[in-house]
Amino acid sequence: MAQMHIMSGAGDKLDMPMIRQITLADLGEVLARGAADFWEKPSHYVLLVLIYPIVGIVLTVWMNGYHTWPLLYPLAGGFALVGPFAALGLYEISRRREQGLDTSWSHAFEVLHSPAIGSIAALGVMLLVLFTLWLTAAQALYEGLFGSSTPQALGELMNQILTEPGGMTLLIAGTMLGALFALVTLCTTVIAFPLLLDRDVGAFVAIETSFRAVMANPGPMLAWGVIVGAGLFLGSLPLFVGLAVVIPIFGHATWHLYRKVVEPASVIRGM
Repeated sequence: MAQMHIMSGAGDKLDMPMIRQITLADLGEVLARGAADFWEKPSHYVLLVLIYPIVGIVLTVWMNGYHTWPLLYPLAGGFALVGPFAALGLYEISRRREQGLDTSWSHAFEVLHSPAIGSIAALGVMLLVLFTLWLTAAQALYEGLFGSSTPQALGELMNQILTEPGGMTLLIAGTMLGALFALVTLCTTVIAFPLLLDRDVGAFVAIETSFRAVMANPGPMLAWGVIVGAGLFLGSLPLFVGLAVVIPIFGHATWHLYRKVVEPASVIRGM
């Protein structure tokens, strides 16, 4: 019974949300609303400002010590794959602000008490699997072009990419491979997590609704994927410090994108 709840939600029959069509102009609006949510109380994100530099330093030390520099680009790009799950608390803060509820940072953890936590966890596992497959594929691509011997420093990796014959192939093929993984993530989760926080519809309906949202709005949704992917990648470059701002804004904006795309339920869950 618990497994059925995770996949199909709490109701006796599947709750299939209605999808609206949006335009590129709507993307600007949801980004503006996401930024407004972030700047309302930016002190909420002091912890994030501390976490991401520390993560960046740890990853840099790990890459330098274990000579895993070829994974730097896949790791930076891979944040687009796990970002929808990492922003769960931000969706909750935006949801609470929308309803006029207290938006203290501690309420971000209210997602742990969501009736749909099983479905949310299932989708989180799916994203983790995609992220692992992406890193594995990226490593296999590198070894296929350059062998198993890895650069000892970042400068050696850059020189390898810019001067050796397989360098451009690695960049082009790696980017295309990453784009494929990102497209799968976009189609299956673009609004899945906000939907599950708002309505306990189950993992199957959340994925199916995200897919329908992309199919109904291919241009705006692909543009959204490019904006988020580029923003997360650029935010990752300076030791991941930029993610302390980029992730919160995109996280809040995703909630507002969900509101733009999905018709509201007759009764919205309260806290």
